[in-house]
Amino acid sequence: MGKEDRTPTPANATLFQAFEWNVPADHAHWKRLTKVLPDLSSIGLSSFWLPPGCKAASHQGNGYDIYDLYDLGEFDQKGKRATKWGTKEELLELSKLAKEKGVGLHWDAVLNHKAGADKTEKCRVVEVDETDRTKEVSETYEIEGWLGFDFPGRGDKYSKMKYHWEHFSGTDYNQTNEKKAIYKILGDNKGWSRSVDEENGNADYMMFADIDYSHPEVSADVKHWGPWITKEVGLSGFRLDAVQHFSERFTNEWVDNLRDECGHDIFIVGEFWNGDVDQMIPWLEEMHHRFSLYDAPLVYNFSTISTSTGADLRKVFDDTLVQRFPEKAVTVVMNHDTQPGSTVETHIEGWFKPLAYSLILLREQGYPCVFYGDMYGMQGDRAEPPSCGGKLADLVLARKLYAYGSQDDYYDDPNCIGWVRRGTWDHPAGMAVVMSNEGPGEIKMAVGDMHKGQIWTDVLGWEEGEVKIDEEGYGLFPCPGISVSVWVRKDAKGRDQFPVNLDSNIYEE
Repeated sequence: MGKEDRTPTPANATLFQAFEWNVPADHAHWKRLTKVLPDLSSIGLSSFWLPPGCKAASHQGNGYDIYDLYDLGEFDQKGKRATKWGTKEELLELSKLAKEKGVGLHWDAVLNHKAGADKTEKCRVVEVDETDRTKEVSETYEIEGWLGFDFPGRGDKYSKMKYHWEHFSGTDYNQTNEKKAIYKILGDNKGWSRSVDEENGNADYMMFADIDYSHPEVSADVKHWGPWITKEVGLSGFRLDAVQHFSERFTNEWVDNLRDECGHDIFIVGEFWNGDVDQMIPWLEEMHHRFSLYDAPLVYNFSTISTSTGADLRKVFDDTLVQRFPEKAVTVVMNHDTQPGSTVETHIEGWFKPLAYSLILLREQGYPCVFYGDMYGMQGDRAEPPSCGGKLADLVLARKLYAYGSQDDYYDDPNCIGWVRRGTWDHPAGMAVVMSNEGPGEIKMAVGDMHKGQIWTDVLGWEEGEVKIDEEGYGLFPCPGISVSVWVRKDAKGRDQFPVNLDSNIYEE
């Protein structure tokens, strides 16, 4: 095939979760991200998953305690104009720079519930069992719930919708007697959604004031919000929080409306956090496979392998979403929900993180997401330094430059595995990766006779030797014990960019 007929290889896309749970509540995060975006873009982070930046019940809240979808740090509500992350103006400055650098922005959309109501309202309810929401455990009676949302600081700007008791299906607090329970709200056409997961009998209720998407006013308002914020901020995608807890019917309608108005290339990933891939796939099918899910089973596999002596590395992808539906899997090592002290804390030993990131970044399958807390460290009571010995940025850059072409696996040894990427016509360097969860290891792998005579070295610098490719295109690639090595031709294009000098002091002015 002549060069004139060659189609350029698409650049590898890599998502960056641009926050962790304990980012300081100094209202300066949009400015921080604006400062580091050029450097992160240069190493290959092509899209940022932004935190839920709508006004929260507390101006120190991360946004999952969502109050107002239409307040992006513009109105004086809940004690401050800015959100935890900053002001709307600062968000738009970040968006402007992202557009200049070709970086996509994905918004974390919290659509299941509302918090921080402006007033209480009376409604009739029945209490339900906390472990089985299909079981009623009280007689019908009246409560005074925090269910009135007037948005006095915003008024009618962007949306005239006010939320009242009839717009919710459940709540968790009765102001009359200060009792906490799960209250199912009663009334015409009320009840838990039937198009949700079966967790706790019915997964509709999760927390706070649970939004009722069977109400036409609610449905219309939230459908309007999707295209509004996409155009207002310049978004290229969304992360939908807790998708198994609100109506699948509405979610399908919301996605259709969003893409009809904003383009069918809008990327959407749902958070359906479940360790059983056989429970995730039916939900994907209900969604007609129109968007992706985070590969929670893979995270649990990482945890098991990292905490078990001599675990079989060859089983790392068993029963994962990336194994079953690689084109729908957003692969992660850690996120804000699994970090220390979080709701679903999942422990992955520090030594294993370079291996885990190599497994999601340097292979052909899946859309990898890098965690802010691993790149810059985590704050809070259980603070941690940046992971991967400071080499995470190098792994991201290695993906950008060299992780192309067909893939051959070398899975003969349970404790030392490897693979080869053969490269493409316009990314010809190729790559060989070897990892061990026991002692030092080595694997003879074929990178192709087009590389014969070449000298390859480890871009991470953890394996200091050199490998010469023989006449048949094979090399004997070593790695240190309990570690990983990433081998590329010594003089490949871009090798002068290693090691990556990424400033990890993101909180310094």
